[in-house]
Amino acid sequence: MYKKILVPLDGSELAECVLPHVESIARGCNIGSVAFIRVAEPVSLPISSEYDGYTFSAGDWQRMEDESRAAAQSYLTGLMSRVKYDGINITAEVLTGGRAADMIADYAAKNGVDLITIATHGRSGISRWVWGSVADRVLRSSPMPVLMVRAPGCVPGGI
Repeated sequence: MYKKILVPLDGSELAECVLPHVESIARGCNIGSVAFIRVAEPVSLPISSEYDGYTFSAGDWQRMEDESRAAAQSYLTGLMSRVKYDGINITAEVLTGGRAADMIADYAAKNGVDLITIATHGRSGISRWVWGSVADRVLRSSPMPVLMVRAPGCVPGGI
């Protein structure tokens, strides 16, 4: 049924709560491949600001973008050394250029993904409105099944 699982991660321990689920599904369903991705969203800072006294040059902006991509790649490299799914092709990729939910859904559609697994805080109400929910946006925009795993300790409707 499933041949390729996509696992979007943000570098947090919370996001990694999906890993045992991915391993169980991968082994139990004879999955061919698992793709780990991390989206390095563009840095959105003003080039200059008269209000706060700080000025960011184009060079500063580029350095922050490069550092964000390097941190994402370092995280995935470390993850790949910890995760071992014998007989399953595992890949890792840093995505850049847009909002996380859009990049995840686009990657899944373009790469033959059969299942997306993603962690969620389980926020609702005003905290969801304020903080947003990448997992919810992925669920709503994805043409393939999405397994949302509530992170341990997250209370439904909590912040």
